[in-house]
Amino acid sequence: MKAFTYLSSFMIPFLIFYIVGYGFLSKRDIYGDFLKGTEDGLRMVLRLCPTLIGLMTAVGVLRASGFLDFCGALLGNFTEKAGMPAEIVPLAVVRLFSSSGATGLLLDIFKEFGTDSLNGLMGGILLSSTESVFYCMSVYFGSVQIEKTRYTLAGALLASLAGIIASVIFAHLMI
Repeated sequence: MKAFTYLSSFMIPFLIFYIVGYGFLSKRDIYGDFLKGTEDGLRMVLRLCPTLIGLMTAVGVLRASGFLDFCGALLGNFTEKAGMPAEIVPLAVVRLFSSSGATGLLLDIFKEFGTDSLNGLMGGILLSSTESVFYCMSVYFGSVQIEKTRYTLAGALLASLAGIIASVIFAHLMI
């Protein structure tokens, strides 16, 4: 195990030296390429900022207003019959929009119920097996100005549903 730790500490410097060495051997303007890349990256960040701010604000408003708790209680009547506690429903909804917001909700679940509880295990598995669909679509498609996403949303929501169902099944198997 120490060999992997030792090896991993040299991977990033090796990669940097490899890229710089390859640039010198190819007789390229390495610094100019670096500056062009950072300029493109900063432009991309500036284009994505409004989308990211809007998503984060929306999740914060929904969480602070109590709307997520209301939805969790409402949908919890149906999901409890399928084995999914009502406290997990807001986590599944927020996860579709924001990974950091879902992580905050999961930490609240851990504090209230514990990490080894059914809710804690289910929430942890859910967070690991689903994706922030709307965030990813808005960032990745927005960065390259794709407006017609075809079947991406339906496929991503279906995959998230499969992850939610898997988290319910596996959490019940582990308890």
